[in-house]
Amino acid sequence: MSDRVFGGFGLALAIFYIWAASTIEDSFMVDVVGPRAFPYIVGSIVALCSIYFIIRPDDEPDWPHVHAFAEIVFAAVVMFAYCLALPEFGFVFSTTFATAYLTWRLGTAPLWSLVSGVGTSVGIYVVFHLILGLALAEGPLGF
Repeated sequence: MSDRVFGGFGLALAIFYIWAASTIEDSFMVDVVGPRAFPYIVGSIVALCSIYFIIRPDDEPDWPHVHAFAEIVFAAVVMFAYCLALPEFGFVFSTTFATAYLTWRLGTAPLWSLVSGVGTSVGIYVVFHLILGLALAEGPLGF
């Protein structure tokens, strides 16, 4: 039953997505494919996958217990807090703590989670900001 519900929502989303893509206006510089081609392809793939879920659903899954579900919800809360913390504390600090918490909850020892968080945030900062020159959220210390 849950696969069919998921497939129904996916199909409705695909139909809305394809309709929204059909409202895209052509600009004065139109290439051969046009601006609607990629959204049409994505919407069609989502629709086909959704129809598959409706026609051939899997067996009913074993849903997580309350404790495991609370872990999932709290991880989503941490990601939401991460988005709010980015402009205030900057990319490096926010990413360090979010990554450290999430890796710790996935089973890494606390010290190695902190090492993973620092390594991830500094590594991404070096590659994307220093090497590629992309702008990342700057905190009170400028990084």
